[in-house]
Amino acid sequence: MPDPRLTPLHDRHEGLGASFTDFGGWSMPVRYTSDLAEHHAVRTTAGLFDISHMAEFFVRGERADEFLDYALAGRLSTLVPDQAKYTLLLDVAGGIIDDLIVYRGDGQFLIVANAGNRDAVAEALRERSAGFDIEIDDATDRIALIAVQGPAAQAIVEATEGITGLDAPLDQLRYYRMTHGEFAPGGRDGVLLGVGRTGYTGEDGFELFLEDVSAAGALWDALLSAGEPYGLVPAGLAARDTLRLEAGMPLYGHELSLDMRPAQAGLGRVVAADKADFVGKDGVEPPADAPVLVGLVADGKRAGRAGYPVLSGDDVVGEITSGALSPTLGHPIAMAFVSPSASAPGTQLTIDVRGTRIPATVTALPFYRRTK
Repeated sequence: MPDPRLTPLHDRHEGLGASFTDFGGWSMPVRYTSDLAEHHAVRTTAGLFDISHMAEFFVRGERADEFLDYALAGRLSTLVPDQAKYTLLLDVAGGIIDDLIVYRGDGQFLIVANAGNRDAVAEALRERSAGFDIEIDDATDRIALIAVQGPAAQAIVEATEGITGLDAPLDQLRYYRMTHGEFAPGGRDGVLLGVGRTGYTGEDGFELFLEDVSAAGALWDALLSAGEPYGLVPAGLAARDTLRLEAGMPLYGHELSLDMRPAQAGLGRVVAADKADFVGKDGVEPPADAPVLVGLVADGKRAGRAGYPVLSGDDVVGEITSGALSPTLGHPIAMAFVSPSASAPGTQLTIDVRGTRIPATVTALPFYRRTK
């Protein structure tokens, strides 16, 4: 096995005493101090995440919007400049290759994909580009990506020294939109910076795209400095996972896979099924008896984990995909695929937690929704 790749911020994480794990082929910080402290910081103030492991692709050409409408499940041609959309890349049978965020830029589109699916996404896009006369540019190694998430995120980014010339003030930036400016650290020439109002935590926040990885350390330091009065803390993958679970956000390899159709994961709305043609259109509808994704809540402190069986009486009706003791809510939560007959909110089920039956109730997702 090859050694995991390092993000441009790896030395910063080491300096902060982070613990690391291999994630999608990258050495990523899993925590700096404690999972709980980092989770609560994002819910109450703000957390700083290195997400430079994500894959980025530019798509250029006069027919780029037509190509993306064919290659992806959503209708991307309707995006206006600097607008983003969550969408899916399907295989011909309707299974999910990856979930993506696509931004429309000036004469190009930016696709953000999951790190572990970089090669699969690149291959699928290139195979589907035949006849469209478009260019696909894998920019993963040229872009550093940092996320600031939490109630204080806007104030922190606004206070960050070196971020200048944004096209739109952040208080006017709508959700799933991007603005552009520069980051000029310490008198250096400015580096192109995109600031998108998106995230994966259920909180308000921003993802900062820096088109020069050599400036990533300076941007990280500047954000930490600006965020110190607000209580900003660096946060790792462990907090990111419990945050996205509370927000009911799927994770590829857990809730999403080639074996799952979008509607099973509650993502039927993402598919523009009325498009004339797109890859996966013929297989996108799941069988009527296919398992569906639900939320489960339980009492006590023992949480179901990925792979644990879900039962109705003595019958196994599903399986946990993600689960944890919710730091925000104080009780166990989980997402699970269960048979449609056991999927109605309020249905009483049990989770087999290492031989102990834990009562659980089906609930609508998400578990947590921020107050706006």
